[in-house]
Amino acid sequence: MQPNEIGQPPAEFVEKRPPAEGNTGQTTVTGTQGLEGTLINLSRVREAAKRDLKLQFSNLLHHVSCDLLRQSYWALNRQAATGVDDITWTEYGQGLEERLAVLHDLVQSERYQAKPSKRIWIPKSDGQQRPIGIAALEDKIVQQALTTILQQIYEVDFLGFSYGARPGRSQHQALDAVYMAITQRKVNWVLDADLRKFYDSLDHEWLMKFVEHRVADQRVLRLIRKFLRAGVSEDGEWSKTVVGTPQGAVISPLLANIYLHYVLDQWVKWWRGQSARGEVYIVRYADDFVMGFQLQSDAEQFQAGLKERMAKFGLEMHEGKTRLVEFGRFAVKNRQERGEKKPETFDFLGFTHICSKDKNGHFKIYRKTISKRLRAKIRMVRETLRRNRHRPVAEQGAWLKAVMQGHFNYYGVPGNRKALDTFRTQIQHSWLYALRGRSQKALSLTWERMRKLIRTWLPSAKVVHPYPNQRFCV
Repeated sequence: MQPNEIGQPPAEFVEKRPPAEGNTGQTTVTGTQGLEGTLINLSRVREAAKRDLKLQFSNLLHHVSCDLLRQSYWALNRQAATGVDDITWTEYGQGLEERLAVLHDLVQSERYQAKPSKRIWIPKSDGQQRPIGIAALEDKIVQQALTTILQQIYEVDFLGFSYGARPGRSQHQALDAVYMAITQRKVNWVLDADLRKFYDSLDHEWLMKFVEHRVADQRVLRLIRKFLRAGVSEDGEWSKTVVGTPQGAVISPLLANIYLHYVLDQWVKWWRGQSARGEVYIVRYADDFVMGFQLQSDAEQFQAGLKERMAKFGLEMHEGKTRLVEFGRFAVKNRQERGEKKPETFDFLGFTHICSKDKNGHFKIYRKTISKRLRAKIRMVRETLRRNRHRPVAEQGAWLKAVMQGHFNYYGVPGNRKALDTFRTQIQHSWLYALRGRSQKALSLTWERMRKLIRTWLPSAKVVHPYPNQRFCV
């Protein structure tokens, strides 16, 4: 991070189905239409998808209008890093209408060529690095438009236990679903599953077969293939991509959801109805999912089949991170009777889940910030403050306020107050040390003066989310 950055918070084979003749649920648009007309036509696509779950859409690309491209441009992150084109959001906005007209013509005439993604590496909490693919700005615009169209179809198809990268769904809803399933349903065993390098392992041929299950518009299919085959550029060197979709690309979350919908979600639904003897629950957020089982035999049988299922489609379970743990209302009692230690914990979406009891002795799940993530966040803030200790105090305070508020907004769940207080205390000390390092004179900065800065800039640690049973019911 540069010194001036402190101002910004950091399936089975799908059988071929004949396309519906004419696709009566689709509307062909000619001429110029406003955004309102575009949205009306997209809603018709959704209604057609809902009426016929086997309908293949053969006429979709015309929905990529100038109006939708404009809406897609305004939906992008304005502060995002640039791709191989080195064009920022603001720069592209200069002469926007002319640019969008050219872009629209290129897409509709199929002369549009996707650019390679620029690969960068970001640190993970475990010390490793994750590759991120940054698309060129026009690729982001086209991907956003395509995502908007395809979501009208797939939001009808996706199952209720899928939460990641879907409109109106969030990580906290997924967390609440896990909480409610374990506390309110018959869950005695939890499968904490982890897919190894999921985004890098997506098989392009399987993915396109899955997309073709609903999309028969060859122009749209060719456009998706262009994005998949655009390759990556790292340090100026281009390399071909034969598997995977860049983590960070606008369209990647949707493509990932489509892949797992056919590979995992529908299979779980089938397995639950055909093979399970007890209750089975699943909550999936993107490639991260947790499953709850009533019976140990079901859990073990499913885990064995899961590995084989994933391998069939080019995916691999992370053996070191995929665990079956005894967990739930009776876990403590059952383990005590067997002379075993207290139940193991599991991590999901940034929280460690622990079997616990409330003050009345009733079972509850204690959720706390994953320790290594908490330490990594504190370390990041400390290092950023050290590098930028000579920046104006007000600028540092504004940046810290944004970072801390974002942290509290996510991790502020009931029962996690201790971890929130720890985070705030560590940030206070880190800021004091950074300010004292500005000069010999600054060494005399006292805690009394520091408290004034803390009161002015640093938000209080507080729980901002309700208990899951107040917001969500499985």
